[in-house]
Amino acid sequence: VQLQASGGGVVQAGGSLRLSCTASGYTSSYGLGWFRQARGKNREGVACVSSRGVTTTYVDSMKGRFTIARRKRDNGEESVELQMNNLRPEDTAVYYCAADKAPYYNCGLYPYHYWGQGTLVTVSS
Repeated sequence: VQLQASGGGVVQAGGSLRLSCTASGYTSSYGLGWFRQARGKNREGVACVSSRGVTTTYVDSMKGRFTIARRKRDNGEESVELQMNNLRPEDTAVYYCAADKAPYYNCGLYPYHYWGQGTLVTVSS
């Protein structure tokens, strides 16, 4: 499984960004997720979506602002998008997409082992 993330950038507080991650390889039964790591902090989960579209948002402060979506392309590859609205300076981090086997009912149950390269999101105040 290989993951390629894109869509990061610089945005003012209150603005929006959409991150996208293309997954190549067999991911049909995998959970797909987004994680982030701010400077000097541990990596934390943002959101994930299971093979059957069940979503999990890891942190309450992201609920209602971040939306995760899973799509399948015509060539069979899958992608996972993270729409981020009403961004705050504390959302500044490197965002990583990830994939791994996960139950269809809970994509956040187990650790992820396949990771993309990360994309930087900077929110200015």
